[in-house]
Amino acid sequence: MNLPNSITMSRILCVPVLIWMLSPHFPHSGWHGEQELIASLFFILVSISDGVDGYLARHRGQITTMGMLLDPIADKLLIASAYITLVQFNPHVVKPWIAVLVIGREFVVSGLRSIASTEGFTIEASDVGKLKTVIQIVSVVATILDHGWYVWHFGWFIVPVDLIAVVGIYYVVIVSTISGVDYFVAFWKKIDKASAMTRKHDNESVLSRKKKDLPPAARNVT
Repeated sequence: MNLPNSITMSRILCVPVLIWMLSPHFPHSGWHGEQELIASLFFILVSISDGVDGYLARHRGQITTMGMLLDPIADKLLIASAYITLVQFNPHVVKPWIAVLVIGREFVVSGLRSIASTEGFTIEASDVGKLKTVIQIVSVVATILDHGWYVWHFGWFIVPVDLIAVVGIYYVVIVSTISGVDYFVAFWKKIDKASAMTRKHDNESVLSRKKKDLPPAARNVT
């Protein structure tokens, strides 16, 4: 297993660690702010590894079928585990329906990509989809920190942690919905185009077979 795939696999193995960090069984649970800081830093590092393994795979020429399979699985598992755990960890911000919508969108897009792959085409990540990924990371970190702090005071400067968490989560809901629709529209256009080309090819094949079945004299009639 090459280095990029090892990093991707380690991200999958980090999922149960993140769940443990956000649970009451974590050793620093109940301490003011320590659990939240540790879990936030851990989630940020694991999220950064998503870009690192992709960068290494491209620049080392180590893009493999295993990596293409594991990378989206690792991403989906990390986001799904984060939002499901946050429903219990900070129910004030993450409601169950929010977790269902965000996670459902991830699996719907994965399903569309799988169907597209079997049809012989791909659906590239849109700018909205990339924006959604960044906002998801920010919203998860803010929601974790919101469990320990309502605001941060740095002298006269105030960071509204709770406001950032709430706005971030609902912004994720909006962007996830928009990007999901965007993926579906892109999929529909390509699948419709692929179906049209298939029908055209089938019609040409039928006409070719019919022409071959004609007598030699009839084939030359224009």
